[in-house]
Amino acid sequence: MILYHGSNTNIQYIDLNLCRPYKDFGKGFYLTDIKEQAQQMAIRVAKIYGGNPVLNAFFIQDNFQNIVELNIKNFGKTSSKEWAEFILNNRNNRFTNHKNPLSNHDNKYDIVIGCVANDDIALLLRQYQNELIDFDTLIKGLTYKKLSIQYSFHTEKSIQLLQKIGA
Repeated sequence: MILYHGSNTNIQYIDLNLCRPYKDFGKGFYLTDIKEQAQQMAIRVAKIYGGNPVLNAFFIQDNFQNIVELNIKNFGKTSSKEWAEFILNNRNNRFTNHKNPLSNHDNKYDIVIGCVANDDIALLLRQYQNELIDFDTLIKGLTYKKLSIQYSFHTEKSIQLLQKIGA
């Protein structure tokens, strides 16, 4: 399987220390199997931080999810209450229950797979956090959104599975 990462730099070595915290699935290196999505992210990142858009491509074995030494959280291809709670907890810098299975602040999951909380989803999440909508309304709003998949890598063990194949 080929996964893509849109950036403003050609990534030769993945350094998890450079990854930002409080992302959807926690601090990690995020990729997608949708080339066009990564290309759009590269354009966005280059506009924000300068430089030129770079599409980084990585190979990972198709059966990586069967590796028993990895702790993988897979939400599938649809949003759910569990997925929404996971994202809310990971984006919250005041969340302290790191042992909670619906949090990855402590990188308990080597890899997390699930839908991208795009700008539309982020708006719904903010409305919920600001108590403008209740949780049931949040979940109903998620039901009607077409979402793409992201793969996030949170540990050195998981990063070792990625082989750079191009930029």
